[in-house]
Amino acid sequence: MPEKMTVDPVPETPNENESKRTALSQPGAAPAAPANGSIFANPKARLVLVILVLLVIAGVIYYVSEVAGYETTDDAQVDGHLMPLSARVGGYVQKVSVDDNQYVTQGATLVEIDPKDYQVAVDKAKADLADAVAQSQAVNQNVPITSANTSSQLRVTQSGVENANAGITVAEKQFLAAKAQLEEAEANDVRDQDDLARYKQLVDKQEISQQLYDQSVAAAKASNAGVAAARANAAAADQAVNQAHARLAEAQANQRAAETAPQQNASTRARALAAEAAVQQKQAALEQAELNLQYTKIAAPVNGIVTKNVEVGMNVQPGQQLVAVVPLDDVWITANFKETQLRNMRPGQPVEIRVDANGRTYRAHVDSIAGTSGSRMSLIPPENATGNYVKVVQRLPVKLVLEPGENSDHSLRLGMSVDPKVKVK
Repeated sequence: MPEKMTVDPVPETPNENESKRTALSQPGAAPAAPANGSIFANPKARLVLVILVLLVIAGVIYYVSEVAGYETTDDAQVDGHLMPLSARVGGYVQKVSVDDNQYVTQGATLVEIDPKDYQVAVDKAKADLADAVAQSQAVNQNVPITSANTSSQLRVTQSGVENANAGITVAEKQFLAAKAQLEEAEANDVRDQDDLARYKQLVDKQEISQQLYDQSVAAAKASNAGVAAARANAAAADQAVNQAHARLAEAQANQRAAETAPQQNASTRARALAAEAAVQQKQAALEQAELNLQYTKIAAPVNGIVTKNVEVGMNVQPGQQLVAVVPLDDVWITANFKETQLRNMRPGQPVEIRVDANGRTYRAHVDSIAGTSGSRMSLIPPENATGNYVKVVQRLPVKLVLEPGENSDHSLRLGMSVDPKVKVK
């Protein structure tokens, strides 16, 4: 059998014995753990370990529930519409009805410009319009009158031309008849004069009676007078022919003038249309004058807080900003998230917004993500096409819209700093 070996215990050194005695001799001291025992043998150590484990578990739970599923940023502000109201007409400011930071309702009059000059312009425009309407009515009444007159003149001139032609025909026939009578009278006069010459010779020889010679003398005188009368009739007939031709020429001229009836009617209608256009022009001028009179009162377009830049007595010009209205019923949050935070961000995700000014938390949701980063919208965008390019994480504006009723007390103001927390998982 193998020989049994005995191991002697290691003797304690004096220093170790002295330390044990000192520890045991101190009042309230806990007994030392055995040299070869576990740390879990001490109850306090076990309690501390349990607490540490619970803290780690709580930290993991908090990280998973409050950090891992959310995206936050401190680069966020309250945003909204800023409505600057400018003067549309110039003039002297006679009344300012609001003060800075005053809440106004839609339609409330904020500033009034002296309306006297614009009221005078309205009165003048009304008078001009009445004058234009009267002229238009007069010209329009001339349209049917002119049409009727020209039609009647055309019929009359046509009849005059026909009558003139007929008169020429009659005059020419009368002239031919008078000419024939003249020729006949001249022939008779030649015959009677020849007879008288023969009878003169015969009466001188007393071959015929004195009575027959006297009859021949009377016949010669009568034929001579007939010639003169016939010539006068022929001259009168010729003059009548000339007069008939003159009347025809006049009738034809009147006809040509009457044939311009369509042009005359068109001219009258054109004047009527011009008069109607003048009425419309004066009507537009009146409406513009009335608008300018309305523009002397500047009203609030929406409910909101007012910031004024005008005082009574100022002489303002068109386009000059007088007041600004901030509608607090329509505000939102603009949060500038890093591009690395947008991986899981989508419209519609719920958001909790903590406001620095009042410490309150508001409910909202993601509405939309901007189409460009803030640096691209700056006055001088960065130029990255260089040899010293350094990648910089960009920020993109994200619009967060408050849930209905969250800002019913209008406590949010444009530009306030907020801390949004978006639930992305």
